[in-house]
Amino acid sequence: MVEQALMVRVWGKVQGVGFRYFTREQALLLGLRGYACNQADGSVEILLCGPAPAVQQMREWLAHGPPTARVTQITSTTALAPEESGFYCR
Repeated sequence: MVEQALMVRVWGKVQGVGFRYFTREQALLLGLRGYACNQADGSVEILLCGPAPAVQQMREWLAHGPPTARVTQITSTTALAPEESGFYCR
């Protein structure tokens, strides 16, 4: 299976609502590795790496996020795969 790495940025009501932790839970269910990290501008940066179908499924999930969030914008670009295993909240 082809592996894919994607850097995703999500804006909206995504900080202070558990977004990173819900993201980690969903990513681990899909067998992905990477991280979710709050940014100073109020967005969340997410690095996703794993089988291409799972990465795309996760990106679709991020477009809506968990019930506590309100996503208003999402961007993604190809990225380098992380060296770490697992999925972390930073």
